[in-house]
Amino acid sequence: MTPKRLQRINTMLDKRQPDLTVCMEGLHKSHNLAAVVRTCDAIGVSDVHAVWKSEEAEVRGGSAAGSQNWIDVHNYSKTADAIAAMKAQGMQILVTNLSDTAVDFREIDYTKPTAIILGQEKFGTSDVALALADQDIVVPMVGMVQSLNVSVACSVVLYEAQRQRQLAGMYDTPKLSHERRQRVLFEGGHPIFADACQRKGLPYPIIDEEGNIIAEEIWWRKMQMDKSAWQQLDD
Repeated sequence: MTPKRLQRINTMLDKRQPDLTVCMEGLHKSHNLAAVVRTCDAIGVSDVHAVWKSEEAEVRGGSAAGSQNWIDVHNYSKTADAIAAMKAQGMQILVTNLSDTAVDFREIDYTKPTAIILGQEKFGTSDVALALADQDIVVPMVGMVQSLNVSVACSVVLYEAQRQRQLAGMYDTPKLSHERRQRVLFEGGHPIFADACQRKGLPYPIIDEEGNIIAEEIWWRKMQMDKSAWQQLDD
């Protein structure tokens, strides 16, 4: 890993906001999925939650191909499970929805731990999401259309969250745990070795301040050998 790449990764990790997230509920258009993940990366969101309505659906390709490498995607088959996981982290649950109880998205305090639920393109958010959310939010519209594209709405809301958090100094202090930082530094700075660890079941090594891998000799030998030959090293 070059010093320039190490600095870039560390700068990105310093700005990550683990208490700000998005939950995609049943989105099925690949370009929307890709755009949401790309925006999350740009804002500093470290985790995205996704509720899939079919086994075939997944985030892939498009403009998110690079962004996915830097964001953890948590997958669910039920909306209630996703919301429960986010509430367990103390997050306020917001849902984009045009309703009588919805408030202007700019009235929300995004310096609080926050999860934003984005509904499916055609049918919007589910009844379950609406029932479990703490607040409906809406992007004011004065034209003939009643809603923005889901990925555009996501961007609008997240940049308001970023604005508030920057004013509050929340991007000035790193928030990610040491363990997670180490994992991202290894996977992002040494992707070939990370892939080999995943294939062989090897533990991730330590990454020092210069971005170098710190590991015992047996780790390096196993990295170079086929897994079937490891027994002779362990004996």
